[in-house]
Amino acid sequence: MTAETRRPNRRVAVVLTNLGGPDGPDAVKPFLFNLFNDPAIIGLPGIVRTPLARLISSRREKAAQANYARMGGGSPLLPETLKQAAALSDALSDAAPGDETEVFIAMRYWHPLTEDTAKAVAEFQPDHVVLLPLYPQFSTTTTASSLKAWREAYKGPGEVHAVCCYPDAEGLIAAQARLIRETMDRAEGQPVRVLFSAHGIPEKLVAAGDPYQAQVEATVAAVVARLGLTDWAICYQSRVGPMKWLGPATPEAIEQAGRDGVGAVVVPIAFVSEHIETLVELDHEYAELAEQVGCARYLRTPAVGVDPDFISGLAKAVATALETSGVAPQGASKGGPCAHLKACPGGCSKAA
Repeated sequence: MTAETRRPNRRVAVVLTNLGGPDGPDAVKPFLFNLFNDPAIIGLPGIVRTPLARLISSRREKAAQANYARMGGGSPLLPETLKQAAALSDALSDAAPGDETEVFIAMRYWHPLTEDTAKAVAEFQPDHVVLLPLYPQFSTTTTASSLKAWREAYKGPGEVHAVCCYPDAEGLIAAQARLIRETMDRAEGQPVRVLFSAHGIPEKLVAAGDPYQAQVEATVAAVVARLGLTDWAICYQSRVGPMKWLGPATPEAIEQAGRDGVGAVVVPIAFVSEHIETLVELDHEYAELAEQVGCARYLRTPAVGVDPDFISGLAKAVATALETSGVAPQGASKGGPCAHLKACPGGCSKAA
């Protein structure tokens, strides 16, 4: 076999993007500052936003540290994402053994930061870069922010492809449905309502064209149809600030279940990894609320994590992205995150 025939068909860099999380108590304040200094989160001019982000991060530092202390002092998001990266790497190697594929992680607000990962990917010298957000549902506050940061940071070679969203992808829906079914079995015949809890965003973003709510509803509709559910509701958690957010709020949905005399199976429908919103908010704060309002039983499905169906779905999303025309890095700042698509299924290019 010659050296030419041994060469891989393509060098492919797959970049998993997510928010990130502080890895210890000292990282909480700078993590919060990075979060609130993002114009996608606080849409004010930098001269106002930056000092406001400093103020918010200072005021929230101690409370946030206390929450992270309940998880050992830091966020489990990076370890969870490393497991997903390893599983996806194996799946991609099996699906395309002729390619040389490496999976990278780029976090928006804490290490490994997008800028550092962009340099590592450039050193890999890929023919193709596939940006794969670990947010199934597109939002300007998550996917668009991560992809914008990448477009600004990446100076290396290769065609850049973006997986904008996958709200009703088969792998995601199969994984969610199985985890819900297994959790409902733990109710042992007691009546329960399935509460699909997604991270909330301000209503004004949806009014401006953000497709997040519609995509959450698409995910839920696919799961409900798969399981044949009859008692279920969509709700939103993690509200911050005075603005009106999407509702009903998850605590309100739990209280309603208590009034209706049913338990709750809470599904983190917009989260694919365990982190503070699931391990503290859902498992502690809302569990305590459920006990107070007589919502029994209170059960929570795990995030899809490294579920084989979910990882298989991600691998298919990468393959599909590679089949579409990408954009050269120097032109990647033009257009929306789905500029390489003829038609984005979620309307993401309109919202970005």
